[in-house]
Amino acid sequence: MTGALIPFLRRPDLLTTAQRTGNPAGYRQRVLYVADDGAFSVVALVWLPGQATPIHDHLSWCVVGVHQGEESETRYRLVDDRLVVEQEGLTSPTGTVAGLIPPGDIHRVTNAGDDVAISLHVYGADLRQRPSSIRRCYDLPISRA
Repeated sequence: MTGALIPFLRRPDLLTTAQRTGNPAGYRQRVLYVADDGAFSVVALVWLPGQATPIHDHLSWCVVGVHQGEESETRYRLVDDRLVVEQEGLTSPTGTVAGLIPPGDIHRVTNAGDDVAISLHVYGADLRQRPSSIRRCYDLPISRA
């Protein structure tokens, strides 16, 4: 799946102007495509500078590619359902592709840059049936490893 996503990431005509528009209230999610059988969904996320997700995990596998800008990701490990431990920080510039497979996909994504960031996400879930791929948000103490 990662190889299939790469050719699309640098295409300037991939998204319409409306699909590239951010939301000052929080990152914007736009469902672009859902397979007829619901096996997967393709979603564009638009991040204005400083916007971030909560610490969360997902319902299904996910492949993410950065289409524009740069995203910062922090990955975590859950300890005894009471603490998340910071594992690593990653910076993903335009063209970067990464995958997440539950369990072990607890992370937080931030647009730490000065420009809009846009990422394409392919989720192994039908996002017509639910508003998000997020399974759980972790509002727990954080430990830095």
